[in-house]
Amino acid sequence: MHRPREGDSQAVTRPGPSQERELLLNRQSQGTLVPAAREGQNALVEALLRPRFELVPIRGVEDQARHLRSGTTVTITSSPTRGIENTLMVAKQLSAQGLRVVPHIAARLVVDEVHLRDLLQQLSDLNLREIFVIGGDAKKPAGKFTGALDLFRAMANCAHDLEAIGVAAYPEGHPLVNDRILLQALRDKQPFATYMVTQICFDPEVTVAWLAKIRSQGIRLPVYIGLPGIVGTKQLLQISMKIGVGDSLRFLSKHTSLAAGLFARNGYHPDDLLEYLAPYLDLPEYKIRGLHINTFNQVESTEAWRQKMLTIASNS
Repeated sequence: MHRPREGDSQAVTRPGPSQERELLLNRQSQGTLVPAAREGQNALVEALLRPRFELVPIRGVEDQARHLRSGTTVTITSSPTRGIENTLMVAKQLSAQGLRVVPHIAARLVVDEVHLRDLLQQLSDLNLREIFVIGGDAKKPAGKFTGALDLFRAMANCAHDLEAIGVAAYPEGHPLVNDRILLQALRDKQPFATYMVTQICFDPEVTVAWLAKIRSQGIRLPVYIGLPGIVGTKQLLQISMKIGVGDSLRFLSKHTSLAAGLFARNGYHPDDLLEYLAPYLDLPEYKIRGLHINTFNQVESTEAWRQKMLTIASNS
């Protein structure tokens, strides 16, 4: 392993993190597992016990979500073609399945302060206490908000009971924004947010170097590292068709290395990526809070992979 220098009745009944840990400890005491004593392995086990799963709010998402244990945190994306209301509708359905839901709120889809207050009230009515705020991919804003910072400033004048707010971060940069502006954007959003989530990056050295750089420049938000789930070419094409051509093109433009990997190798497994990152998970200077797994709605295969990696990490 590379070493650095220096969460209802409708949900499938599966063991929660504490039960999974107890099972692992029982197996360990019976001699079938070795204690995870090496640097980073305990942190990796903890991260694999409580990852976040990203889902796309399209037909069939409720069935896919049933492969997750009750209490699992899932984030629900938002797209220009389907709108925030669709995201909140799916959030309500998945919350009823016993999952802990975090909807994405795209600033460019919010019309004005009246619409914003209505959304905040809907979140409160659904007992949702966390959101993930993005600028959004709509070419033309629905109203006055052009980005996440605009929305945050408006939210400062709105009553709400949110307890956590996430923002996006870009280890490999953004195709339309230079790195200096991205760094300043994180600085500007930091007073309003409680954590950040990285876009998928297939070069873990880039992720680690980027994280060290922004920490040295005053960005202190805890971070969830974005990983791809288990998805193949066929599945990616299917979900692209469901999302819509425009949305899928925007998606692939942000994840060009994923597209290249899928078509070149007929699928991608993030094992090596996770192995490289493992030693950094418990280093306090990096402030890595956990893993954010982009499932592309291939939840069954992704959850099976998580359980496999959890067993491997516990044996290391």
